Amino acid sequence: MLVDLGIIIGKIAFVLVNILNGAGILTWVERKQSALISDRIGANRASILGIRLLGLVNSLADAVKLIFKEDFVPPRGLRVVHFLAPIFAMGPVFLTMAVIPFGPPVEMFGREFKLQILDIDIGILYILAFGSIAVYGAMLAGWASNSKYALLGGMRASAQMISYEIILGLSLIGPILAFGTMEPGAMVNAQNQYLWGWIPTWGLVVQPVAFLLFLPAAMAETKRAPFDMPEGESEIIGFATEYSGMRWGMFFLGEFAEIVVLAGVMTAVFFGGYHVPFLFDAVEKAGQAGFHFPWGMYIPLGEWTVVILRMLAFGAKLAILMWLQMQIRWTFPRFRYDQLMRVSWKEMMPIALVNIAVTGLVILWLNK
Repeated sequence: MLVDLGIIIGKIAFVLVNILNGAGILTWVERKQSALISDRIGANRASILGIRLLGLVNSLADAVKLIFKEDFVPPRGLRVVHFLAPIFAMGPVFLTMAVIPFGPPVEMFGREFKLQILDIDIGILYILAFGSIAVYGAMLAGWASNSKYALLGGMRASAQMISYEIILGLSLIGPILAFGTMEPGAMVNAQNQYLWGWIPTWGLVVQPVAFLLFLPAAMAETKRAPFDMPEGESEIIGFATEYSGMRWGMFFLGEFAEIVVLAGVMTAVFFGGYHVPFLFDAVEKAGQAGFHFPWGMYIPLGEWTVVILRMLAFGAKLAILMWLQMQIRWTFPRFRYDQLMRVSWKEMMPIALVNIAVTGLVILWLNK
């Protein structure tokens, strides 16, 4: 019992620490990436004993600044709701990562433990359910601030997030049909097979249309450019206009944490999760852990080496997808609001419905 409790606490701590670290590092990555695209050096003036660490100290300085800033509440605002809104915006993001497996099952103390906090059969529904709660954070922030600008930003945010949550849900139906499960761990295992012996059956291969729908919808959920309709950075307005200090920092942290979590979902559903092509453990290859290539070559590896390589592979895929979201954010101009809504309801939704129908028909044909 104590071992089980310790393992659960360890997995929760591992996931939380990595999300927080990932979100923190992304603030630095965004600055550097925007600087590279704009042909600038980027933030690099803050230092500790003259050491700048390529601008990383700037991110630390920003965190310290937010901690000591005044926690302002508008005089006629709803104090309790104003306090709860950042929690609704950030909390569900961390809970969503609970169902994503970040490594293969491991043997410890004579038992098998899954590197996944929550193993439930309705994992995809869990992701969509908790992801939808974040809508309340933006809407409540706008309503509680007693500001027309904040209220308009909150209304825009709720309309945008609800619209693109529908696309997220529809885009995930294709992989659910293809893999025959809604449990992310089972989806990851289903992607460890090969077409014609050498093409991995990743979600990107069997459901490319679903991925092309999921990626922009996921970015719209983060409310970042080119989908940053709820906020006007140049005008300094939006649903968080009346927030300062760490409460504003919670919205900011939740936004970057959402990038990490959505990259994790895409990794699990579309990029094989922790699996590395042609790398198998002892269970999958009858005691012969290592690389088994299609041309007959075999590179033996230890069981724990396979576990570590797979966890590193998950981290590498996660990093690439986070970078991709950053690249898109600094490459494309923002949509107009009418364009944003039209893309969701009139263009992406019909494509998603057609993809579901075609996937269902193909599965019926293959089963015959």
